[in-house]
Amino acid sequence: MPPEKRGVYPEIADLFIDPGLPAEELAELVQVGDPVTFDAEPLELQGSRLAAKSIDNRASVAAITVCLDQLQGRNHVWDVLAVATTREEVGSHGARATAFQYRPDAAIALDVTFAAQPGAGDEAAFELGGGPTLAIGPNYHPKLVKALRKAAERLEMTVQMEADWAVGGTDAVALQVSREGVPTALIGLPLRNMHTPVEVIDVRDVERAGRLLAEFIVGLEADFLDTLTWDTEACADEDAEEAESEEESEA
Repeated sequence: MPPEKRGVYPEIADLFIDPGLPAEELAELVQVGDPVTFDAEPLELQGSRLAAKSIDNRASVAAITVCLDQLQGRNHVWDVLAVATTREEVGSHGARATAFQYRPDAAIALDVTFAAQPGAGDEAAFELGGGPTLAIGPNYHPKLVKALRKAAERLEMTVQMEADWAVGGTDAVALQVSREGVPTALIGLPLRNMHTPVEVIDVRDVERAGRLLAEFIVGLEADFLDTLTWDTEACADEDAEEAESEEESEA
């Protein structure tokens, strides 16, 4: 790399693949436009950690699978639709089309988030193995987030709160603005080395996210949508009750 380009991400035109084959033989095996990916097998690390490529977003599919398995033996009032969408990184096109087609009453998006590692700022990274994250911010309905936190409390599960003050970078944004709007929340899975062939995740966080989602679904009452209407006075009373309860617990 020339000196002026060192330390920055390379352009596509600067990337080369050397297959070690003569041009004539290579032409018989590869055509212009063929997709290329890293050949990296999953690797089990110490404890409950796993390194592999494309954990973003295979881990979320695994968490949903855990959720659906948990729901097999439990009663729940709401119908559940699980979807694995495509093209999230380039505009959430799969989530947009799916939400438009199925018109969900409420939606929970699952995605990875940044885990603490060298070079990652503490204010934007979360503990690997410290539990799933719950996002708070303009894209996430506060009462939906509150219901998820209560579900975590029932499970005695630790969750990490992720403040997302700007427009988020996940499918939650597309879900929230579908048709006339969908109450949406986001569960995150801490991940190291994001968007590399050696992404690292703690399997416990995946399992916990699935259990949390199942507990949330089981706890939904038939009239839950009615409770999502914003009531400033009622919310203030609820916040006061929570603060009083926390003070009593500390005492």
